[in-house]
Amino acid sequence: MLRPGATDYVLLAIGVVALLARRAYPVLVLGVALAAAMTEAVIGGSRQGVPVAWNVLIVAFINAVVYRKRAAAIASLVIGYLVSVWPPWLIGSPGHTSAASAFGLLAGLTILLSVAELIRARNQRAIAIARRREEEARRVASEERLAIARDLHDVVAHNISVINVQANTALHLMDRQPERAREALTAIHEVSRQALGELRSVLGVLRADGDAAPLVPSPGLGRLEELAAHARAAGITVRLVAEGTPRPLPADVDVAAYRIVQEALTNSVRHSGGHAATVHLRYDADAVTIEIDDDGPAAARQAPQGNGMAGMTERARALGGTLDAGFKPGGGFRVLAQLPA
Repeated sequence: MLRPGATDYVLLAIGVVALLARRAYPVLVLGVALAAAMTEAVIGGSRQGVPVAWNVLIVAFINAVVYRKRAAAIASLVIGYLVSVWPPWLIGSPGHTSAASAFGLLAGLTILLSVAELIRARNQRAIAIARRREEEARRVASEERLAIARDLHDVVAHNISVINVQANTALHLMDRQPERAREALTAIHEVSRQALGELRSVLGVLRADGDAAPLVPSPGLGRLEELAAHARAAGITVRLVAEGTPRPLPADVDVAAYRIVQEALTNSVRHSGGHAATVHLRYDADAVTIEIDDDGPAAARQAPQGNGMAGMTERARALGGTLDAGFKPGGGFRVLAQLPA
């Protein structure tokens, strides 16, 4: 037969081993802890006066509640209470559990259940907050990737289109008109240099040293003349018209407006089959309206392919604006965007 001191150590070892598995098997651990506590009660409790098994049982009970095993947890309370006051019909009788002790034990168990529920609620709230933060981080990362993809598409599509047109021009005129071929090659050099600078700036946001100065000026409506010059070099006559009083726009609106014009002119160069385009800006009190029209014949016009149109629409909607694009009845194509300013 085990001595009381040895029993304490055995019960302590059982409790420690059980608690190591409390997360994977909360109900089983609770049952083992309850059995150990009942054993300690039967043999007369701990010799040192420290209820080892009962402390383990409390931890196992709270763990079961936290992991939403309420039925098992409440069952253990009922079993523990009945064993402690058994037989319940003799409560208050001489030599048995007094009514005050029985009521005090019931109140203590009720408090224990309430504390366990509070711990569970707090843990669930912490988990929900952490999950929301992770979802927000994933959403922000997804939006950033989408923005980078749009910028890369706009930079590459516009500049490669101009380079392609100029390269064709240079190939056709190299022998017959070398001076015009030289102009086309000079334009290719300038456009490719600018494209490389913009690509470095776009990709620079992926680097850790985000405080580095940009390699090229930030895109904005102040650089529309450069876009017009590129389109003119590709064979499209571009006219810029401004209505209202030009004023500085929020950075995100300014960039979006520039990219919309860039993509629209790229589509005109690649798909319109026309010779002219008009970029019309109207500054209102609370918005800026951008209208890009080209004169491509309806019969020769090809619908824009790829992600350009979707990218323009996403840019406008992300700012709370609108964008409409489509063929005009008399021929040509129109992009109409309104952005809040």
